[in-house]
Amino acid sequence: MPHDILNRYAAMALPATDEAVRLSACLQLGFIPADAACIAQAWHAQAVRTGNTTDWPDYPQDFGLRPWPRRDAFPACPRQLGLYAVLPDAAWVGRMARAGVPTVQLRFKSEDAQAIAREVAAAVSAVQGTPALLFINDHWQAAIHAGAYGVHLGQEDLDLLQPADLDAIRNAGLRLGVSTHGYAEMLRADRVSPSYIALGAVFPTTLKRMATAPQGTARLAAYARLLRDYPLVAIGGIDTERMPQVLASGVGSIGVVRALTGAADPEQAAAALGQTIQNFLAAAQKP
Repeated sequence: MPHDILNRYAAMALPATDEAVRLSACLQLGFIPADAACIAQAWHAQAVRTGNTTDWPDYPQDFGLRPWPRRDAFPACPRQLGLYAVLPDAAWVGRMARAGVPTVQLRFKSEDAQAIAREVAAAVSAVQGTPALLFINDHWQAAIHAGAYGVHLGQEDLDLLQPADLDAIRNAGLRLGVSTHGYAEMLRADRVSPSYIALGAVFPTTLKRMATAPQGTARLAAYARLLRDYPLVAIGGIDTERMPQVLASGVGSIGVVRALTGAADPEQAAAALGQTIQNFLAAAQKP
């Protein structure tokens, strides 16, 4: 991760014990305190393990990630989820599934339990007869009842769940995806061994307010190296022009919201976005 400030600190050949200086370096690089602390600790662990005080840390065990395989892991999903559409209701889910979008998520906002149950069941029905994989945002109990492919949780949602709740999702055979916005949240997500991890926001977005600045593709590539054992979804402000540089980071999926729901022709937009991803991944697999 080239950066003038990082290079300045790297040139100092810091002793392995000087974690405070590394923390200061990470803060000056623009990381929030929680993320800076994670990096500083991993940087220290790398220095102790290898004597290397210069390279950016990206070895999973230096961050405290457990090795794989894991007995408590959620069921696996494809490493390349392709175009991943986040959609507001079951009608949109069905429409994009029929348009060939390989992965769809229902993000239905309501406080009415009956309305939630109906919408989740309708979304499950809407993808029948298509190869689309359906994740349900937040409403994990309704997702289990309706037989969805998986559940997606934000950090706040994850914090509200008890171990028994996670066991219920896992034992029902549902996949689990978790949103993250930096190192601290990635480590939090890893502790539950989800099926995939979402990384964002890569670029500026007005869809929701973020506690962290846009990550950019340099940080995204560092995240992808650290989370190499997971299927990864990049999301946030990604359009067709930006897709190649995002995919070059090592992620296997691009999440989109308004790129489809705000398009003049959503089906055409889905085809163009999906083809861009397929072309890049196919080229990357060639010897």
